[in-house]
Amino acid sequence: MRSMFRRGVAPLSRNWAQAARWCSDVERDEMEYDVVVVGGGPSGLSTAIKLKQLAAEDGDRELNVCLIEKGSMIGAHILSGACIEPHSLTELIPDWSEKGAPLHTQVNADEFMLLTKGGSYSVPSMLIPGGLNNHGNYLISLGELCAWLGEQAGELGVDVFPGFAAAEPLYDEEGRVVGIITDDKGVSKSGTKKDVYQPGMILRAKQTVFAEGCRGSVTKQLFNKYDLRKDSQYQTYGIGIKELWEVDPAKHREGLVRHTVGWPTTKAEGHINTYGGSWMYHMGNNMVSVGFVTGLDYQNSYIRPYMEMQKWKTHPEISNVLEGGTCVSYGARTLSEGGLLSLPKLTFPGGVLVGDTAGFLNLPKIKGTHTAMKSGMLAAEALYDDVFKEKEGEYGEEVSSYRARFEESWLYKELHKVRNVRQVFAKSFWPGVMYTGVTEMVTKGLEPVNLKHKHEDHECHLPIEQCKEIEYPKPDGKITFDLLTNHSRSQTNHEGDQPAHLKPKVWENAAKIDLEVYGGTLAKFCPAGVYEYVEKNGAKDLSISAQNCLHCKACDIKNDNINWTVPEGGGGPNYDATM
Repeated sequence: MRSMFRRGVAPLSRNWAQAARWCSDVERDEMEYDVVVVGGGPSGLSTAIKLKQLAAEDGDRELNVCLIEKGSMIGAHILSGACIEPHSLTELIPDWSEKGAPLHTQVNADEFMLLTKGGSYSVPSMLIPGGLNNHGNYLISLGELCAWLGEQAGELGVDVFPGFAAAEPLYDEEGRVVGIITDDKGVSKSGTKKDVYQPGMILRAKQTVFAEGCRGSVTKQLFNKYDLRKDSQYQTYGIGIKELWEVDPAKHREGLVRHTVGWPTTKAEGHINTYGGSWMYHMGNNMVSVGFVTGLDYQNSYIRPYMEMQKWKTHPEISNVLEGGTCVSYGARTLSEGGLLSLPKLTFPGGVLVGDTAGFLNLPKIKGTHTAMKSGMLAAEALYDDVFKEKEGEYGEEVSSYRARFEESWLYKELHKVRNVRQVFAKSFWPGVMYTGVTEMVTKGLEPVNLKHKHEDHECHLPIEQCKEIEYPKPDGKITFDLLTNHSRSQTNHEGDQPAHLKPKVWENAAKIDLEVYGGTLAKFCPAGVYEYVEKNGAKDLSISAQNCLHCKACDIKNDNINWTVPEGGGGPNYDATM
C-alpha cells in the first residue's frame, strides 16, 4: 500500500544502484485472463471497453479482461493539456454525454501567437490550417476522463487493478508473450525482503495489450526481444511541463485556446533550432491550464526545460493572465513526437502496442488522446476477430490484421498527412512552421517523399564548451517558482526503502561524460530534481533522489546511460481530478 506521508529518505548512492528489484526465488499467485491490458490511460481503457462491447454484441460471450495501472488510482499518472477532439469518444461510447462524461468546456475562441521578447503577433485565423482549428473540441482534465472511462470499463465487467505495475513480460517456451509479472512489493533498497513483502502476481493472458504510455518500460524490453523498431525510423520526443492555475475571474475567458511559438526558444536566447511551443487553455471555474513543450532533440546543453516554462510565463501575454492567480498543480511528462514513420511494428506473438507507447500522437495538433483511443479500438477489433471470434483463442497468436485495420482507418490518413512535419522542424524551426501550413492546407500529405529522423535525442547534445549559456529568471514565488516548490504540487510519493528504479548502466559515465563533457545535463533536464552532482571525496559524483521521480522518463530518453524501470506500483505522482 502507498504510504500516506512522505518519508525522509537519503538520496540513492552508487552502492544501491544495482540491487535486485524482483525476487526470483518465490512462489507467485497466478490469475488467468483472455486479455490483460497494461496501462490505464485512454488507449488501454478504450481497448478494454471495446473488447467487452464486442463480446456483448457476439451473443454476450464471456471474455475475461483485466487492466492494471501502476498509478495509485486510474488517472493518478495521467497528464495532458488537454484539448481533445471528441470523435473517438463518440465512436466508443456514443451516449457519453448522457452517461456523464466529464467534458464540460467547449472551445469557443482559438488564438495562435508568435511571441518576441516583450512583444507578440497574432496569426489571423484564416492562416491557421483547418486541421489545427479547435472549435468543437473540449478543454478537460484527461485524468478525470480516464477515471470515468475506468468506471465504464468496470461496469462492463473489466477487472481494473490500480496500484500494480508490470515488471516484465511473461514468455512461454517458444518465446511468445503469455502475460506479465507484476511488481514485487516490500523489497528493501539492498534487495532483501521486508516484513511487508508481497511477491508480484503472474497474470496469464492469451493476448497482452501494452498501453504504458510514452517510453514504456516493459515495451522497451519487447522492442529488443522482437526487434520491433527494425523497419521504423528513430523515435523523437518532447517534454511537456504543465501547471494548473486558478486565475482572477476578470481575466478568465472560458473556452479560449491559445497556442504560442517563438520566444523564449529563440537564437537570441541561446537556442540552436530548439523545437518549442506552449498552450494556455481557459477551462471552467476560473481554471487555466498552461504548459510548455520542449523537443528533446535540443542541442544546447545549458537548456533546462522546466526553466523554459518559467521564463515563458514572464512574457506579458502570459503573466498578465496569471498575475493575482494561484498555481494549484504541477506535473511533467514526455510525449512521442516522431509520428507515422517512427511507429514500430505493432504486433508480436501474444500481444499488441497501442497509444503513446507506440507513438500515435498528431504533432502539429499537439493532440494524442483521440488517436490513442482510436488505436485501442482498432487493436480490440483485431484481437477479437483474429483470436476470439467463433473460437476459444490460443495463447501466443500474432494479431496480423491490426496493422491493416490501422492503414484503412481515418487515423492512418490523419497521421500520414503530417508524417514529415517533425523532420522539417528538426532541420529548421521556421521552415517547419511553414511546411506544416503547406501540408495541412495544400499538399495534404501527397508529397512523394518520406523524410528521415536522423538522430536519437540523446545524440543531439553538444559539449558544454560549444554552447551559449542561457539566462533564466530568478523565481519570484508569484508567477515563477523554484522546482521543489512546484514539485510539491504534484503530490508525488514513493516508498523510500525500495531498490532503485533509475539505473545508471555505467555509474562512472555520469561524472566522466555527462558532467565533464556536457556540463551535467541530467541535473538540468529532469523536471523533478531527481539528479544532482555532489562533492564526494574531493570529486563530483552523481546523487539520485528517486523518490522525487514524476515518471516522465526524460532521463531514459535524453541520456542513454539511464535505464528507467518501474518502482513499486502505486508510487509516483498523484495528479488530482482537476489536472
